[in-house]
Amino acid sequence: MEYKFLEKIQDPRDIKQFNSSEISELCNEIRDVLVNTVSKNGGHLASNLGIVELTIALHRVFDSPKDAILFDVGHQSYVHKILTGRLDRFSEIRKQGGLSGFMRPDESEHDPFVTGHASNSLAAAFGIYNAKKIKGEEGTAVAIIGDGALTGGLAFEALNNIGNSKGNFIVVLNDNKMSISKNVGSLAAHLNKIRIKPSYHRLKNRTEKILLKLPLGKQVHSFVSRLKKMFKGFIYRTNVFEGLGFNYFGPLDGHNVESIEAVLKIAKAEDRPSVVHIITTKGKGYPYAEDEPGSYHGVSAFDAKDGLKTGGNVNFSSVCGNFINSAAEKDEKICAITAAMPQGTGLELFAQNHKDRFFDVGIAEEYAVTFASGLAISGMKPYFSVYSSFLQRGYDEIIHDTAIANLPVRFLVDRAGIVGEDGETHQGVFDVAFLSTIPNMTIYSPASYKELVGCLESSLNCDSPLAIRYPRGKEKYEFDYNGKDYTVFQNSGKVAIVTFGIISSNALIAQQNLSEKGIKIDVIKLNKLFPYSEKLISLLNTYEKLYFFEEGVLNGGISQQIASNLQVPLKITAIENAFIPSMTTEAAYKKCNLSAKAMVEIIESENS
Repeated sequence: MEYKFLEKIQDPRDIKQFNSSEISELCNEIRDVLVNTVSKNGGHLASNLGIVELTIALHRVFDSPKDAILFDVGHQSYVHKILTGRLDRFSEIRKQGGLSGFMRPDESEHDPFVTGHASNSLAAAFGIYNAKKIKGEEGTAVAIIGDGALTGGLAFEALNNIGNSKGNFIVVLNDNKMSISKNVGSLAAHLNKIRIKPSYHRLKNRTEKILLKLPLGKQVHSFVSRLKKMFKGFIYRTNVFEGLGFNYFGPLDGHNVESIEAVLKIAKAEDRPSVVHIITTKGKGYPYAEDEPGSYHGVSAFDAKDGLKTGGNVNFSSVCGNFINSAAEKDEKICAITAAMPQGTGLELFAQNHKDRFFDVGIAEEYAVTFASGLAISGMKPYFSVYSSFLQRGYDEIIHDTAIANLPVRFLVDRAGIVGEDGETHQGVFDVAFLSTIPNMTIYSPASYKELVGCLESSLNCDSPLAIRYPRGKEKYEFDYNGKDYTVFQNSGKVAIVTFGIISSNALIAQQNLSEKGIKIDVIKLNKLFPYSEKLISLLNTYEKLYFFEEGVLNGGISQQIASNLQVPLKITAIENAFIPSMTTEAAYKKCNLSAKAMVEIIESENS
């Protein structure tokens, strides 16, 4: 499809020449590209639709890459990619070998930092800003952070440090009242109070413009400004940003390019850090996404004309959420915790039916772990449902606040293993290695819905920290729950595959294919990964050769730990010292030699 204005942009500076009517058409063209591309490739749609005008305004005021423009999380950087010379490659976003769905410095000089997880933009951008000053380079840095990501502790640490500095560093607060689900907490309430008083800010901005045009206007403006601050200090409470030392501008209409530009230019000329607060609509311009922004946050491919069909899909997350909801009907000690993801982790029903025992803590995994530990030491039964890659941020708290006191916090580790197109920052391949280093921790890895339910049932009365890790999406094979630490699928072999989790189905396919080639092997599926038993070690030592296949990192992985106790020849296939970029899950299995075909080839090459 041809686009009249987009195709004129070879460099972000090109949009500085467009007039207001051309900018309006450009916005429409960008939204058309977003909907058409994401509907085919999957990805983050609603957040990008909401940030079109802001991104254009940023590139009209600043000069990337001289001015570093850093989007928090980065899943709302699609428009930025389109405007910085990547339109011709945008159709390949989130595909193997294509553009990343997040910011990547190795992809473009316009991406100043690796992104993927929330709340890091302020600290990273301020580091870039200070490096520029130390080296005597021109330019500034701008961090764009959402109101959801602002709930993360790292963002508060950064605000505390930045507010006490000098220079024209700029924070743009993209306020759409959501992260993935609706925002929660006192910060969200505080931002809402600011939102409902735009008339004050409009009057303030008009008065400043008039004063600055008058003779001695700057001196009068300075005097009035000091007087106003003194008066507000006695009578009113300042907002949190002003209290931390920032200039505060806003709230502004986030879909008015001219207004945003005008304020960004003022902030750029300031000699102390500024917060520019804009209000946007998540999903703007695509009715389905505006109506259901949470559903259109991260999506798989869908029909752009008819919109995303939601509801009714059974997957590991929904099975887990439904079990916890039902169990809470019978046990009033059960509590559920999520970090801004009640939908993504399947806890919507629990949130509706057990409001007093449901806690959405925002993007604050560290807090969630310690909060759950406080519940546990007081006799409650907390379940913290969290993506594997996000649990990484709570590692210290798991050790210090949960495990040392041996508290029965239940960690529901969603999206464990390879997750596909979201790429390096979201692959859940480290949890087994880091959780198994923690004393008192127990780790289960169910590979089917029945096994997941069985593990959840056994967790109801646990007396120590426990993690149940399960994959993204649907089951591949209906394994029955046997309540044992491991399951042996015998084929009278002297050779065995040892594996766990969702790739156990690949091992069974490999077993069948090898049997047809005359090679008999057994499959030993680990149900409880840690601690492993002496009985398992004794069994494994009866084989002549073992092949471990692990959907996780090699170093510190459970295969490596078990292998250190064995006296038989063995080979471990796992993820070796590498990050897995955007690609389908099946492509990643192939790349990492974890597919059924790869298993067959590895074993056949040594046993034929």
